[in-house]
Amino acid sequence: MLGDRLLVTPEKEGAERHSGAGIVIPATVKLGHRLAWGTVVALGSAVRQVSLGDRVLFDPESRAEVELEGSAYILLREEDLHAVATGRATDSGAGGLYL
Repeated sequence: MLGDRLLVTPEKEGAERHSGAGIVIPATVKLGHRLAWGTVVALGSAVRQVSLGDRVLFDPESRAEVELEGSAYILLREEDLHAVATGRATDSGAGGLYL
């Protein structure tokens, strides 16, 4: 990977979702703009705030997809990330969500 690029494996979304009250939402329903989660599998030398294995939040509308050896990946710049969920320890000693 070059520069500030990340290679991310997108998380699979189920065919149907459930609301907080338990109502089933079919896959055919068009919801508002949603961000997506993925896992970082490779990163460039200029990436500073993300590590391999971190879960990242990104906009699925502004992504470049690539297929390597039969698997689908997403190519992103570090600046395109909205959040990073990581298991790294913070000052308080617990992992967390970094915005």
